[in-house]
Amino acid sequence: MITRLYSAALRGVDALEVEVEVNVRGSEKPLVIVVGLPDAAVRESSQRVISAISASALYLADGTKTVNLAPADLKKEGPSFDLPIALAMASASENLVLASDDCCIVGELALDGEVRPVKGVLSIALEAKRCGRTRVLVPEANASEAAIVEGVQVFPIRSLHQAWHFLRGDEVIEPFTLDRRAFFDSHRSYEVDFDEVKGQHHVKRALEIAAAGNHNLLMVGPPGTGKSMLAKRMATIMPDMSEDEAIETTKIHSITGLLDSKRAFLTTRPFRSPHHTISDAGLLGGGTNPGPGEVSLAHHGVLFLDELPEFRRSTLEVMRQPLEDGHVTISRAAGSLTFPARFLLVCALNPCPCGYYGDSKRSCRCSSRQIETYRQRISGPLLDRIDLHVDVPLVDYRELSSSASSGDSSAVIRERVRVARELQQHRFKGKSTITNSSMSPRQVREHCKLDSMGAAYLEHSMEQMNFSARAHDRILKVARTISDLGGSDTIRPDDVSGGNPIPDLGPEFVRVV
Repeated sequence: MITRLYSAALRGVDALEVEVEVNVRGSEKPLVIVVGLPDAAVRESSQRVISAISASALYLADGTKTVNLAPADLKKEGPSFDLPIALAMASASENLVLASDDCCIVGELALDGEVRPVKGVLSIALEAKRCGRTRVLVPEANASEAAIVEGVQVFPIRSLHQAWHFLRGDEVIEPFTLDRRAFFDSHRSYEVDFDEVKGQHHVKRALEIAAAGNHNLLMVGPPGTGKSMLAKRMATIMPDMSEDEAIETTKIHSITGLLDSKRAFLTTRPFRSPHHTISDAGLLGGGTNPGPGEVSLAHHGVLFLDELPEFRRSTLEVMRQPLEDGHVTISRAAGSLTFPARFLLVCALNPCPCGYYGDSKRSCRCSSRQIETYRQRISGPLLDRIDLHVDVPLVDYRELSSSASSGDSSAVIRERVRVARELQQHRFKGKSTITNSSMSPRQVREHCKLDSMGAAYLEHSMEQMNFSARAHDRILKVARTISDLGGSDTIRPDDVSGGNPIPDLGPEFVRVV
C-alpha cells in the first residue's frame, strides 16, 4: 500500500507543497530509503521517525520502507518532514487510510515522539491555503504563527501519538484561534521614545523627514552625541505596518528561526544593527543553502550601520543594488533566490579616527592624512545613495540637565509622518512607487517642479558643491517630502533649502537639513 500525505518545503521566503509518499514492501532486512533530493537532516529523519513510532506505541511493519518527497527536483531541507513521514509510515504499515487529504503537516520529532517547533510555519500555512488545504497540523509552539493566516484551521500538535489518533478520528483537538486584528493592535508599542532624547532638534527634524519619505540618512558627529540613541528610535516614528507588510516581514524572520511562541508575529517595524565585522553573506544573504541577510531582515524597517567606516568596503558595496532595487537576488549553481530588501538605511560615523575633528571643545589628534584615509573607506557611489547628511554636535549641559520636555513624542511625530505618507499614497495611487524616495526620473519631473527662485538656488548649489545628477534628483525628492510634511501641494523655495531661509545666492551654501 502507498500512503500519501502533504507537507511543504521552504524555498527562499516562500514555501512549496510537497507530497510525502511511503511504500512498504517485504524484504529480509528492515530498511528506510528517503528519496526526492533530501538534505542530511531529512535523510537522518529515518532514525528519529523509527524511535518516535516505537515510543508512541504505533505499529511499524518489517521490510523496506521507501519515502518519496515529490516533486523530486525540489531540494528538501530541515527536520520539518519528520511528522508527516512518521504518520505515513505508520499508516502504510497498518494499511490504514488517514483523513488527511485536506491537511498540511509539518513538525520535527524527538526520539520519544514529542513534536518540536520548526522554521517557516507562516510561509507553509500560506502555501497550504493557496493549495486548497483547509487544515494545518503544526507543532504547538508554532500554532500562533500559523493562525495569522485566515481561511485555514490550525491544529496544535504536541506528540506523534496525538496526531495519529486525531487523523484517525479517535481524538478531538480544538483548532487554535487568534483574533488577528486584536493581536495586531495590542502589540504595537515600543520600549523607547523620541522625547527621551535631549536636544538635537535639527537631527530629530532630519529623522522625521527621512521617515516621511523613506530617505536614507547619515549622521556625523563626535562620540557620545546621541547618534545611536536617535537611530534606535527611528522605527518608532515610522508609520504603523499594514497587515500585509507585517506578514511579509514575519515570513523572513520565520524562515531564519528568529520567532518563538512569545514573539510569533512582527507587529512593529524591525530594527537591525549588525556589527561592523559582519561578512558580505551576513549582510546581503547567502550561504550553502542561501538564506536572507540583514538587509532582508530589516525589510519594511530600519537597518542601522554604526561606525560606518569600520565596515569592510566590499561589504558596504554589496548594498548598492538592494538600495536601488528593493530586493536581493542570490545566484547559485542550483538556481537563484530573491529576497525582499526594502529598508530605510541609517548610518552613523565619527568625523575622524579620534572622533573630535571640528569639535569646539576638544582638539583633534588626527593628521590630515589619517582623516583622508578614514573618509576614503566609504565610496562616493554609496554616499551618493544617502539622501540626508546631518551633523550631530555635542549637547549643551543645560539641555541635558533640564527636566522639561525635549520635543515631541514618537506618537506625535509618527502622526505627522503618517499624514505625509498618505499624501504620497494618493500621489502614486495605481503605481509601483510607494514613497518619494523611490520616484523615477519621470515622476521627479512631474511632481517636483520648482519656481524660479527655488530653481536658481538649486542651480547655484549644484555648481558650488559639484553635485552629481543622482544628487540633483535626491535633493528634489527630499524637498518634495518636506513640502508634504508642511501640507503644501507645491515645493516652496524654503523646502529646497531644508527649511532654512534662501540666501542671496552669495558664496555661502546652506546644506539641506
